[in-house]
Amino acid sequence: MKNLIRKSVVEIDGYVPGEQPKGEEIIKLNTNENPYLCSPEVDDILRELDVSTLAKYPDPLCVEVRKVIAEKHEVGLDNTFAGNGSDEILALCIRAFAERDGGSVGYFDPSYSLYPVLARIEEIETRPVALDDNFEWQMPDGYEASVFFLANPNAPTSLLFPKDKVEAFVKDFAGVVVIDEAYVDFSREHCMEFATKYDNVIVTRTLSKSYALAGIRFGYCVGNKELIDALYKIKDSYNLNTITQELARVALLDEGTMEAVTAAVKGSRGLFATELKELGFKVYPSETNFLWVKPPKPGAKKIFEELRSRKVFTRWFDGDRTKDYLRITIGTNDQMLALVDALEEILGK
Repeated sequence: MKNLIRKSVVEIDGYVPGEQPKGEEIIKLNTNENPYLCSPEVDDILRELDVSTLAKYPDPLCVEVRKVIAEKHEVGLDNTFAGNGSDEILALCIRAFAERDGGSVGYFDPSYSLYPVLARIEEIETRPVALDDNFEWQMPDGYEASVFFLANPNAPTSLLFPKDKVEAFVKDFAGVVVIDEAYVDFSREHCMEFATKYDNVIVTRTLSKSYALAGIRFGYCVGNKELIDALYKIKDSYNLNTITQELARVALLDEGTMEAVTAAVKGSRGLFATELKELGFKVYPSETNFLWVKPPKPGAKKIFEELRSRKVFTRWFDGDRTKDYLRITIGTNDQMLALVDALEEILGK
């Protein structure tokens, strides 16, 4: 059977998404979902949905929602692309901008673990750049790649790389820089203007985090027309369904709900960071909707397992750079208090 499957697929370890536990009384803080409700406009659209429209194919170019994106970022419609989550856009960027023969894909280590998987599926060399012991970034001399995925703020480390440093890198880099801003609405600054200021930049966003719409799978990107046109050439014919397009459109128009939700998350983030420090955790400065922490003894893996046994789900990554840390999504205040109670019990506080 193995001979029927492409060699690159046989040899790679696939992306492992966060666990999706079922059942009652679960505290789910492992996949960076938003604990609050999305825009009420989304609920209204769902109630008004005419199911007869679903007999027809969706708009293959997602024009109406892209008009909102273009207006939001003050760019032309031709500078925008909508995808099935930002993950689809990441995959398309590799296919569009990295040759299989001689091309390469760069990213930070640690960073979003999907990046190397997407590259290896396409049988393209990976060129990771190791972050230092404080998870800060120093690009090696003479570094080159066809595409570089720059998650900012970075996941799983929660850190925001300075905007001036990002710009300096973009200006000197010969390949395409994909600035992955999945968590940017929780941070103090963004790099969206680089998408049209520089010819080699694409900036991606998602509605999965700050808009509380992970379930509809909607992402988008902004970039110069030449790069965006390349993505259109290779995308699936109808990559976004009718419902997702319309729900995304109304959610993006409701900036007020998104801003209120992100403010609540950031408030809880600060309070919980203080609680963890008092319990002996090392807590990294977060510009995301999660915290990257180094627990005290008995250590990250043991605490992860103890929490899981209490139906409290966090994220632990097995790897040389990540095994001593936990990534904890910011939930509601009640969820975070329950997590603190569980940690106090585990640590004997």
